[in-house]
Order: sequence, then structure tokens, then C-alpha cells
Amino acid sequence: MKMISGGVCAAKGFKAAGVHCGIRKNPGKKDLALIVSSEPCAAAAVYTTNLVKGAPILVDQDHLADGIAQAVICNSGNANTCNANGIEIAEGMAELVEKYTGIRAADVVVASTGVIGEPLSLDPVAAGMPGVVEQLSEDGSLEACHAIMTTDTKPKEVAVEFTLGGKTCHIGGIAKGSGMIHPNMATMLVFLTSDVAITPAMIKKALSGDIKNTFNMLSVDGDTSTNDTVVLMANGLAGNKKITEDGEDFEIFMKALNTVNMDLSRRIAGDGEGATKLLECVVSGAKDLETAKIAAKSVITSSLVKSAMFGEDANWGRVLCALGYSGADLDVSKIDLSFKSAAGEVALCKNGAGIPFSEELAAKVLHESEIDIIVSVGDGPFSATAWGCDLTYDYVKINGEYRT
Repeated sequence: MKMISGGVCAAKGFKAAGVHCGIRKNPGKKDLALIVSSEPCAAAAVYTTNLVKGAPILVDQDHLADGIAQAVICNSGNANTCNANGIEIAEGMAELVEKYTGIRAADVVVASTGVIGEPLSLDPVAAGMPGVVEQLSEDGSLEACHAIMTTDTKPKEVAVEFTLGGKTCHIGGIAKGSGMIHPNMATMLVFLTSDVAITPAMIKKALSGDIKNTFNMLSVDGDTSTNDTVVLMANGLAGNKKITEDGEDFEIFMKALNTVNMDLSRRIAGDGEGATKLLECVVSGAKDLETAKIAAKSVITSSLVKSAMFGEDANWGRVLCALGYSGADLDVSKIDLSFKSAAGEVALCKNGAGIPFSEELAAKVLHESEIDIIVSVGDGPFSATAWGCDLTYDYVKINGEYRT
């Protein structure tokens, strides 16, 4: 298993592109992305749990019912949510892909991100299609990544290479996500591609299983969005023996998928709106996995913890407070806590009570851009990790002006 470049184009048979089509006012901002495979793919997706869902999700649920997809089209700048003609627009985007590429509209995944409740016209998408199709390239992952960004400050792409039965295989992905990030899932779009040969049933099992430990352990601000979508497509061009059931090959595929998704989760958390710090909370010693997950997510979503991290204040009591109201079945008298970063580690709490610590060391630890919040809740065998970011003045500024 090794990290490589290429994003969604690292896997054989995939091309991508991104252009400005006119949905966003700034002509320097790309707002239309296209990802295509040369062959039909086994595909699966997971979506937001918000009852208010963007029209593209409703279309995708229909298009992916057979477990097959071959392309993804995505616009930024408009969420196509709560629009009377939203389904018509989403279907129209898929039909445009069919018109310009020959890929069946029913095999196109559609996604949108941006402002909710704003009318979306198909005209700019239609105007942008010739250009985005013409620019499709095996080096186009980064351009597509830029085209799906909204308040993101940096593109997020990753890829890994691994071996199945002697065949070289790949999984790559791009993501957007900066605000309205909260399980389950987060306000994000994630497009994952692979050249592994795998059945639709097994790819669905892999994706739905992995997000429980990656994207569903991610939070920026406690708001679950309306358009969250994670799509995984695999076209089989690596030539490995098709994965049809559990076994060693499926386990290797799952490990590769987890590597990609965990990397993207960390990138999304670290690029939270206005964020200056990536926070990672590791809870160990739990009696079961669910307890560890509940505890870790409670810490990472606490506004008081996030604010303390922004202020570089070792106010460890806020962490214990978040653990206490999490709903996890914990023995407070067994909780140990420390903060860790590239500057070192400072222990703050032992067996549920504060211990003497160096404020000078704590300040150095919390001054770093990546902070680990390390919690032990006992001597159980289970652990979980959650990701988030600090809460800053800029978060309020960004969201106070988001629509205007």
C-alpha cells in the first residue's frame, strides 16, 4: 500500500475535468466538474440523513439502484435543493452528459453544492459541457477538485496503489467540505474511483462499512447538510479476480478504501471554515466500539472545546464535560486525558482528576496546527478516532455572509 498522485484519475480508465460555466459569478472560480470512466463501473453511494435532501440525491438513488455508474457531473455555487424543478434540472444534467459523451443518463451520478433554495438554470451547465468534455484528461483530477469547492481553502485529493492477486490496483478520490460538517455524514461531496474488479454488492458493503469509521466520525460545526454524497465507482480494469465475497482480497480493498477515506476526512476537518487547527480525538479503553465512538464525537463537536483549542487554552475540563454529557457509559473516575502535538505531549487529568502540568508546555503543544486530544476511559479493548477543527471568529464571518 503506497500513497500516489492522481486523485480520481489514478485508477485506470478514468478522466476528469473542471471548468467555469457561469453558475458562480467569479469567472476565476471553476464551477462544473466531470469525471468519466471508459467502462461501466460497479458503484455505490451513501447520502445525508437530513430529511431535506438536494434533488441530485433523489436522482442518484434512482440511477444507482442497479449498482452501475460510469460518470459523475457536479456543479458548485448552487445546491439545487428546495427547488420546485430540482429533479428536472438534475435529470437534465445527466442527459447533457449522455448528449456529449454517449454515456447513458441513467449511469450518471449528479451532485450539486452551494446555496440552498436558489433557483438553478440548466443553461450554464449546457454552455459549459463542450468545454468540460473537451478538457477531460487523465491529469484532470485537480481541475475537477477545484470545480467542486465552495468555501474550501484548498483542494482535497488522494490516491493509493496496492496489489490484489499480483495485479496492481488503485483507489483515488477528491472531496469538498468545509462547513455544515457533522455526522451523519458531513456537508461534503466525495467522489472515489477504482480500477478493481468487484461486484456492486461488495462495493456497497465496502463503502457503507467504511464510512462508519471515517466520514461519520467527522464534524466541523454540528450542522448536517442537505447534499452530502459519497460515491465509489470501480471499473475492473486492473484485471484482478473479481471480488464477489468476503476474503483476503476484500480485506485488502477495504484497507485501501479506509486509507483514502481517512486521509480525506482529516483534510476536510483541517480545512473547516475559518479553522486554524486540525483536531483529532482518540478515545481508548472503552468496553465497546459504540461507547468509544460516542465519546470521541462528543469531544470533537463541543463548541467549548473547539473554542479553547482556538485560544490555545489548556482548559481540559471542557473535554471531561463533553465526555460527561455524551451519553456514553463511562466511569469518570477512570478517565485520563492529555493533549499532544508536534511540540510534545502534556498530561492534564488522571483518574478523572486534574494533575499538575506545565502551562508553558501546554501553550507550546496547543500552538501547533494539528492537535491530538488523547482520552483513555478504562481498560477495555475498544478505541475510536474522530476529527474536527477549532472554532474561530472567521467561521461566523464566513457563514454570516455566505449567501450574499
